[in-house]
This record gives sequence, structure tokens and C-alpha cells, in this order.
Amino acid sequence: MALSTHVPDLAALELLLGVAQEGSLNSAARAAGVSQQAVSARIRAMEAQTGVTLVHRSPRGSRLTTEGIMIAEWAARLLEAAAEVDAGIAALRADRRARLRVSASLTIAEQLLPGWLASFRAAGRVGDAAPEIVLTAINTATVITHVTEGTADIGFTEGPQRPAGLHGRVVGHDRLAVVVAPDHPWAGRRRPVGAAELAATPLVSREAGSGTWETLAAALAAALGPGSSRAGPAQWLPTTAAVRAAALVGSAPAVISELAVEDDLTTGRLIRVQTPELDLSRTLRVIWDGATSPPSGVARDLITHILTHRDQRRGSRQTRRPAQ
Repeated sequence: MALSTHVPDLAALELLLGVAQEGSLNSAARAAGVSQQAVSARIRAMEAQTGVTLVHRSPRGSRLTTEGIMIAEWAARLLEAAAEVDAGIAALRADRRARLRVSASLTIAEQLLPGWLASFRAAGRVGDAAPEIVLTAINTATVITHVTEGTADIGFTEGPQRPAGLHGRVVGHDRLAVVVAPDHPWAGRRRPVGAAELAATPLVSREAGSGTWETLAAALAAALGPGSSRAGPAQWLPTTAAVRAAALVGSAPAVISELAVEDDLTTGRLIRVQTPELDLSRTLRVIWDGATSPPSGVARDLITHILTHRDQRRGSRQTRRPAQ
């Protein structure tokens, strides 16, 4: 319900209540730390706004009129409720400083967030209480739902595009790899696997709605055209760790983040299959709902920490590059 223009703001009502409690304009001015002239001018402005005489002025001083006393009594109840709202907001802000709900896609939750959170806690100021960070690891589509519905303060996604209707920042980049066990027929072939052959091959991959599945689908569509046919999956698995395990036992070629199989590729436990027709790169993002800038409190502190350390690592790599 919209209020009429005759209702004074809270600061004006607080001043009127001060006059009622102190007994005079002069005493109310001293209590508020302003001049009597300022109080008098504010009261006259309220009288003009309300259309009611609030103060009776005489050579012997000023006192509230009957109408002024009534409005001051109403103001006292209103200001009490406003104080409760103020205290509630303060509590919510304090909770936001102390607790952060994070939803993250599986690759980021398993491969990157543990390091980010450890360095974030280590960088905290001495004596400050460590914030409680509640992490939920799910697929990218569900992360977006959590952030949109407000069950997560921020989310981390992996995929080709920023979710519509949400704000975000890029926190890194990743690439998918097609991998096979050493005894798989593709492990020893010299020619790369084309987009059409990969699309016709049952693969082990994350489920629909994951960043892995979305990136692969976008890459195949870009290479073969929208609506191109694909073989059914060999296995759709709910976690990156499960996809890696299936790849290691050689059940079928697997599509997985490079981050998850870096050591396996180095040691030869898994063999990377070359797929030059496909762009399997993807962007890692932190996302949130609401204002353009990140949410205040722990969320903003964490995002700033991640971005700062990302830029520092990037600068360090550039410094180590040999001169051309």
C-alpha cells in the first residue's frame, strides 16, 4: 500500500518524538546535537507537509499541540518497528559476513575450489573469525537454479555461455579431453578422430545439464551443424571422479576435464585422443543474482581473492616466458 505524501519520513518523526520527550524545541535540539533553528525549521516543514499544527508557539516557549502529541505517539510505535527492522537488517548483514552458501559444478568443486578456499582462509586477517562456507557440488544446470532461486549466494559454472539473467565474472578456463585406456583401439591410432566419428561413438560422459555435456554438445553442433545426430551414451555418470574411473577401466572413450586427468595423461594411465575438428575449451565462471557487482560480505571477499590470485598467476607465467 502506497503512503500519501502527507506522511513525514522517519528522521522527521524521530525529531518530533524528541520534542515530545524533552518538553521543548531547545531541549530536543540539544539532545539531537543540532541548533534550535534547525529543529524549528523541520517542525514547520512537517506542519506544511501534514497540514496539521504540531507546535503551539508563544513568548513563554513552545509545546506540542494535541495533534502534535497524537502524531508523536504514533511515531513512537512506528520508530520502534523501524528499530526492529534495522536490527534485523544488521543481523542479516552479520550472517552474510559469517556464512556463505556456495554451489559449484563438479569439476570446479573437485579440482579448484579446495585450493581457492584454503588460500582464502590462509589470507584472512589474524584474529578474525573464519567464515562458514557451505559448499554444494552439483552440475552446472542445478548451480544456476540454486543461484536463481536464492538457495546459493554464489555459484561456479563451467560451460560455453554465461547463464542468462545472472551476473558473473570469469575465474578461469578449462578444456575437455577425449581419453581412452592404453589398450583401447584409439590409443595407438595415428590419425585424429573426426567430429562425425566421435558423434557416432558411444562415450562415457557427465549427465545432461552438466558443463561437460553442454560443452561437448556445443562443439559437435558447431562442427557438424545444429540437429546433427549422436550416438547414445556408453555411460552417463553423475561425477567427474566416476567418469575418470570408467575411463581407467577402458569401458569406452571418455570426455572429461583436463584438470581431472592431468596426472593420468602424464603417467600414461590414460591416452589423449586428438580431436582437432572440435573446440572443447570452456569458460569457468562465478555467478550471482541481483546487482551488477558481487554480493557484499564473504562472497565479494572470496571472489576478489580468486580473481586477484588468478591475475597474479597469469602475470607470473608471463614473466617466466623467455624473450622472443
